[in-house]
Parts: sequence; structure tokens; C-alpha cells
Amino acid sequence: MMKSTKIVALGFIASAVLATSCVSKKQLEGCQADLQNSQAELKNCQQENKALTGDYMAVKAELAAAKAQVNALNDQLAQQKKSYEALQGSLDKSLANTSANNINISKLVDQINESNQYIRHLVEVKSKSDSLNMVLTNNLTRSLSKEELKEVDVQVLKGVVYISLADNMLYKSGSYEINDRAEETLSKIAKIIMDYKDYDVLIEGNTDNVPINTSAASMKNIRNNWDLSALRASSVVQYLQNHFGVAPKRLTAGGRGEYNPVASNDTELGRQRNRRTQIIITPKLDQFMDLIDKAPESEK
Repeated sequence: MMKSTKIVALGFIASAVLATSCVSKKQLEGCQADLQNSQAELKNCQQENKALTGDYMAVKAELAAAKAQVNALNDQLAQQKKSYEALQGSLDKSLANTSANNINISKLVDQINESNQYIRHLVEVKSKSDSLNMVLTNNLTRSLSKEELKEVDVQVLKGVVYISLADNMLYKSGSYEINDRAEETLSKIAKIIMDYKDYDVLIEGNTDNVPINTSAASMKNIRNNWDLSALRASSVVQYLQNHFGVAPKRLTAGGRGEYNPVASNDTELGRQRNRRTQIIITPKLDQFMDLIDKAPESEK
């Protein structure tokens, strides 16, 4: 502001000098030099003012950004405070529940101990059952020759023995009559049946899905695969009773025809597997646990 006043004053002086023409040329030149210096100073002041204005605007923008950031942080702080209060409430509730649940901890421990005892009992029962299964399997397979094992499938599941025999090793071709070849194999199976007197025996006949030839002399009284499967099972039952003395009250004959296949009937090999007789040796339900507890010892 002082520089501007000085410039104006010099202007008046210069005007007065020019108007009166009473000053010397040297004085006039001095005034003109002062005027030029004042104009230069004015220009510098204007530039400095412009720079200060730019700095002020930049500072003002930074201040606004900082204020916005502070507001955002305040919002986050308020949200965190709400979350903390909610967590504190949940913690207080959990502590209250824990205090109440502590009363039942002893009962829970007792229940866990009882469960563990039951699990150990189940493991012991399964171990005994597996031992029984192994003994039965060994007794059966040990007595059968390698050739017989090719046509006899033996499985023991949960104390139940499943013996599956191919039809060609039991019956005459195209018939339900027992052939001579079957006697040796059935004698070994009969021995197992006799050794386990508490077991019931189901003889189950099965066929493939090919209709029988009812025109053959041996099939003239047979209507279909149902009849054939039942008659074959009945033949085995009577053979075990008449030749090996198996008590008939322990024996049951059943036919399932073509309706219990173990393989596809689309191939000859599959049909051959389906033409079978199953001998199912199973304990009575009320004696099953006793048999597990007293698994027979294997022969030395």
C-alpha cells in the first residue's frame, strides 16, 4: 500500500514539473527514473500478490480435504464404538450362559463316559464278530479244493455264511436232479452245517432270464424259471437231509427264479453266474450274540 502511494505522489510531482516547466532537465530525468522504478516495483508486487493468492487457495483445498478425512474418521470411530458395545453385550451374555451351563458339566462328563463305554463295547462285539466270520470262512474254504473254489463263492457277513454254487456243479444238464459230481462238495458243506447246530439253513435257487425248454422230457412238468429254481433248491434240501442227516427242521427251500441276478443277462458269462444255488447259513436272532461271545476255535 505504501509503494502505491509513493507511485501516485511521484506521478503528481512529474505532472507538476511538466506543467510548470520550472525544473531542469536533470531533475526531470530523475523523476522519470523514479517513475520507472516505481512501476517495476508495482509489477513485482502484483506478481507476489498473485503467487500468495495461489498458495492461499491450495492451503484452503488441503484444509477442506483434511476436514473431510477427520469427518470420515469420526464416523469410523462411532461405528467401532457400536461394534464394541455389541461385542461387549454378547460377551456378557456368553459369560452368563457359561455360568449357568457349568451346573450341568458333571452330567455331561458322565454322559460322555457312558458313550465311550458303549463305543468300546461295540468295538469288542465287532472284533468278536470278525473273528467268527474268519473262523467260518476258514472252515469252509479250507475243506474245498482249488477246483471247487473256482465254482464256489464263499462269503461271510456279520456271522451269516453265503455259499454260491454254479448250477453245472450240482445238477444234471437241463434238470433239477443232483449229479454225482455234487456229492463231494455238498458233503463238505453238510459238515459245516452239522458243526453249527444253532444255525438255520436256507437253500435258494436262482436262474438266468432265458425261458426253459418245456418240451424236454425232464422239464415237462415245469412251467417256468420259478418252478425250476424252487425244484433245484428242494433237491439240495432233500439231498442234505437224506445223504448227510441234516435235520429237516433246520432247512428251508426257496426259489427266486430270474429275479435276483448278480450279473447282466446280456452275456453268456453273466447268465452263467446267475444260474446258481445259494446256501445261506444263518444263526437264529436270539442266539446271535451268544455265538459272537463264543466264537468257535479254529482247528489246529
